[in-house]
This record gives sequence, structure tokens and C-alpha cells, in this order.
Amino acid sequence: MDLGGGTWQRLTAVLLVMAVAAGGTGQGQSADGGGEDLLRNHDWTQMPGTTARNGILQVSALDRRIVEQDASGGRPNPPLNLAGPHLRSDGDFTVTARMSGVGDHDGASWLRLYGQVPVIYDEWRQERPSLRVGVTADGHVKVQIWDGASDEPATSREFDCGCSGTVTLTVSSIGDTFRVKADGRRLGTVQDPGVFAEGTVWFGLEADAGDDERREGWRLTQLTARAESGDALRVIKAPQLRQEQSEDSLRARAADVGRPFDVGTALAENPLLTDSRYRALAGSQFSMLTPENAFKPQFLHPRPDVYDFRDADLLVRFARANHMKVHAHTLVWHEALPHWMRQNDDPEEVRRTMLRHITAVAGHFKGEVAEWDVVNEPMSDDDESYTDGDLGLRSEQNPWFEAMGEEYIDEAFKAAHRADPNARLFLNEYGIEEEGERWDALYDLVRRLKERGVPIDGVGFQNHEYAPADRTDPETFRAHVRDLAELGLQARVSEMDVPLGEDEEDGRQTQAEEMAGKLRVCLQEPNCTSFSTWGFTDRYGSTADTKTYPPRPADSLPWDTALRPKPAYERLLETFDEA
Repeated sequence: MDLGGGTWQRLTAVLLVMAVAAGGTGQGQSADGGGEDLLRNHDWTQMPGTTARNGILQVSALDRRIVEQDASGGRPNPPLNLAGPHLRSDGDFTVTARMSGVGDHDGASWLRLYGQVPVIYDEWRQERPSLRVGVTADGHVKVQIWDGASDEPATSREFDCGCSGTVTLTVSSIGDTFRVKADGRRLGTVQDPGVFAEGTVWFGLEADAGDDERREGWRLTQLTARAESGDALRVIKAPQLRQEQSEDSLRARAADVGRPFDVGTALAENPLLTDSRYRALAGSQFSMLTPENAFKPQFLHPRPDVYDFRDADLLVRFARANHMKVHAHTLVWHEALPHWMRQNDDPEEVRRTMLRHITAVAGHFKGEVAEWDVVNEPMSDDDESYTDGDLGLRSEQNPWFEAMGEEYIDEAFKAAHRADPNARLFLNEYGIEEEGERWDALYDLVRRLKERGVPIDGVGFQNHEYAPADRTDPETFRAHVRDLAELGLQARVSEMDVPLGEDEEDGRQTQAEEMAGKLRVCLQEPNCTSFSTWGFTDRYGSTADTKTYPPRPADSLPWDTALRPKPAYERLLETFDEA
């Protein structure tokens, strides 16, 4: 039979939609023939805030928020299904969601479709193009569109619907327009600024807590996707976590040091699951990872009775798949706290909150984590804290010190040791690489901890060199590492990054020499156990300039925004060889 070109293309597109994920058998189609069944034939077990049972997802309110350094604000940080299915489309498509229990709670029920996943740090979240559609508590259907140029939606439309109970929402991306339906009834259209221009669609599910603070949420009973107008649509499963290893890598050099020594980096779960080149470098170059954000309280403990470890678990799974150690960061810090952790004035209740958090989190990862930053940045930034007999500890906006004084550090380390006796326990601080009162106070602190029998194993030197004044002689750093050795403590470079400065060419060489100098000391001092940078590529660097939107990438790390190695990477390799 002779099929015309247009007929053949349409037939091929139909077959392509059917032959996804189920190995080309057609088993991926929904029961009603409405396209690919994304819910029952794919993995949603790693979607934060949800519980899966019998092909139905219960979506509960996480209320994750990102606060500023001064504990103000609270940008919403809703989750997405990184380890589940996403779509690849070369044209028009339709997504249909059946939502049950709508209106049963005092808040909205949301489906979110991301054209690009957000970039997230402990103090900010960069919203990239996405569409959110949901049913509000008063029965309206609301559509919000982010175009990647602001934290706030570029477009927000609300349609009368009278929806409650079970509602089937349909969103069609047709040309430059989104068409929205509820229960088959057309509600209206919204202009598309190019949300899915890259041809990818990632899924997020959200339940607003509402004023009554309940978390029951709603249920997703159906989720399907189909191509429109003969365009191609593929469903992509989560990538393999195991990455190919290379003999010409930082981790291969570290394995030849002659004693246990790790080279590490901070990793974020969003690019790890969505950027294949980032994933390949992370798994092949490093023997240790530090979670950039996923282990911090505001990410995994957003409410007093709510823990969600799914994003953090993804990083642990990646480490296990690639034989990497996990240096977990962090159990106790004065920043990155959910607001509820700051709202109690009863010192004993604050103490119980800290201990319960440590017990739950360190206990959850027992046996999976090699090391913990138990207490992060306990030293003060106020010069007056180092005078008149003060010990230099941070008190301002630190609920733990306000409730317990210095004893909070003792209590934290003891609780972490009880929860996971085999993990090495570190105190992590910045600005202690140089001589001065900050280092002196930190040294005196860890000496007191040792004298009191606190189970501390070592100190992390962050080595952030944000400005030329932050640069220190490697020999000064060496003296501090040796001081710790006399106390029986280990040391590590924990978060190093070095901006290039105004002269890019000179800056590249300076960056390379600064990193190599600290690595060289670590390799030569037996009690220095690892060298880690705070991220490895400028593409997702945390020191990006957030005064613009989208944030302007920084230049502080060994790989640039195109994931090309800089001289710093080559110099680190050479330093291993020289050692």
C-alpha cells in the first residue's frame, strides 16, 4: 500500500506516542486511550510531598520556603518530580490531570509544568519558564505563567468554574497559546511566552496549606499526555545515576595519594537529574559530595511534624551508585531555618526541637553518610563579640545560642554521635584560614569541646575567597591544620571558591594557584582528609549575582558555564601528580 508523505508522518507520530516507556508495546497508553498514562506506568515514589498507593498520588502541603540570610521573607519552594517521567515534545501537546478531593482543604490544588527546572540555593530560587494550573478553595481555576524574567508570574488568569470534588483539568499547548478546560468545558486561553521552547516538560504537584494549616491536600488519580497535530511526543524516564569513570580525573588522582583522601564538591539535585553533562562530571571527577541545600532544615523539615527526605535521598542514591562518600551539610545552623524553628521563646522547647531534628535526620541517613557538618558557622561576625572576655560565638539571630549558650554545640555533637556513631563529625566555619581573632576564638572553642569530651572529629575550613583580601598564605593554613593535629582533630577544605576578579586572564591563574596551594597543604598534612569546592561549574554557582534577573553567573569554580575546564582544574590535577 502506498502511503502519502503526510499520512506516513501522522501514522509515525501516533506510533511514537504509543511506543514509549513501555518498551514499544503500547502498554503505556491510558485506559481511556487519551494518550500516555504518566501516573501508573512510571515512578512517582521520589516526588516530595506525595504518597503513592494503587496508582493514586496523595498530595500533601509541604509549605517549603526559602528565607533570606537575615531570616526574613520566605519564597515558595514547591517540589517537582526529578526522578520520575518528563516529556520531550517537538510541537503541540495536551496534558490532562484528574484531581480528586479538590475543595476538601482550605487551599489550592496545583499541577505545575516546568519548561526548565528552577535553580535553587539556600537563599534564593531562580524561577525559569513554567506554567501552573490549579483549582482554588473557592472553586475557580487559576493559571499562572513564569517566563524566567522574575520571581513572580508574568501572567495570572482566573476562570469561573464552580469546581469541587473531582475535577479533570486539561491544558493544551497549541502554537503560542495555552487552552484550558475543566471537565471538558473550555474555560479560556492564555498567551504562551515560550514556556516549552526547549521541548521539555517536567512535572510538579503542590497543595497549598491554606489558613487552617491542614495538610490533607488532594489526590491525583489520572495524568496523561498526548501529542497534537501530528507532532512527536516522547516520555523520558529518569536517567541512570551510575556514570562512567575515568583514569584521568581528580578522583583517580586522589585514590593514588597513599592514604584515605577524598576530592569533593557540593552538588544540587536539580541539575544532577536534568543536566547530563553536569551529572557525568559530578560522578566521574569526585569521590565525595556535599549536598548543597537538600539536607538543610528549610528543605527537608519545613513544618514541625513534616520531614521529606526525597530530594536528599536522591543525592545519597547518586553517591552510592558512583561509590562516592557523602559529607552531609548541615544539622545545626542559624541560617536556612524554616520560620517555625524561630517562633518559640521557651529555651527547653528550642533545645528539644534541635535534638529531635538531629535525631530524625542523622538517624534517617545512618550508615549512608560518612561525615556530618554538625554545627555550621558558630563564630560571630561582630567585632565586639571578641572583646571584654566574650568568646566570639554568634548570638544574634541564632536561636540555638539564645536558648542554650555555648552548650548547644556540645548537645548537637552528642546527639549526632548517638544517632550515627560511625559518622565523623565536623564543625564548619569560614574566615579561619587567616590569622586573627576569629581563628584564635575557633581554636579555643574546639579545645574546650575536646576537654569536655564532646565527640568532635574535625574542623572544615571553608576557604571562600570572595575578594583579594580573603586570600591567605597556604603556610598560614598549614599552621592551623597542624594546630588541630595537636588536639587530635582532622581538618578539611570544605567549600572553596575563588572569583576571577576584573582581569579575567590573571584571575584564571590566581584562581588556579589559590586552589592548588590549599590542596597541596592538605596532601602534605596527614590530618587533612579532603579537599572540596562549593560546586564545580559556574553554570550553577551559588555566588551568582542575584541583583539581576535571571541571576548573572559567577566565575568562581573550576569549570565555566559551558562546563569547560579552567586552568584551576588542570592545576589541581598537577598538584596531585606533584604530591
